[in-house]
Amino acid sequence: MEEEKIKVETVLKVVKFKDEDGKVAEMLRAGADVEEVVKLFPDRFIEQSEDVGNVILDEGANEIWKLVTGASADHFDSANAQIGVGDGTTAEDASQTDLQGTNTAYKGMDSGYPSVSGRAVTFRSTFDGTEANFDWNEFTVKHASSGINLNRKVVSKGTKSSGETWTVSLTLNLKVS
Repeated sequence: MEEEKIKVETVLKVVKFKDEDGKVAEMLRAGADVEEVVKLFPDRFIEQSEDVGNVILDEGANEIWKLVTGASADHFDSANAQIGVGDGTTAEDASQTDLQGTNTAYKGMDSGYPSVSGRAVTFRSTFDGTEANFDWNEFTVKHASSGINLNRKVVSKGTKSSGETWTVSLTLNLKVS
């Protein structure tokens, strides 16, 4: 009998826009497709990047099993899930329980998120021109009430400036081999 191996593959995507009037942020928060927004406002698009990999935190893995067994009601749904960004550079470790930086910000889900497709769940949040204007080096998905974090990723995405809108999506995909 062959043993199945399950791995969580995570894709972090950050898309940056110039957005002095907040129109891009408004559209993204309403659930607009990022690629469509880029097509509508090509002169506002700055850049897009993707990174694969992160650490599933012990507290997050424990909470997933509690949700599966009915031992928790802390659903990571549209009302409770948040994406957190911070300036911390401490390496990921499964024992961590939050972002590690001095400057951190958490934002609720854009409309229509989180979304589930097959074995993947995607969380997406948009930070407008007045929010999280600092170095972006770390990322997490956090429950707004319980404070439990599912994961943590450390990668430098640059410094967000006033007047810029950055949207972040984190996709957690169960891969079976």
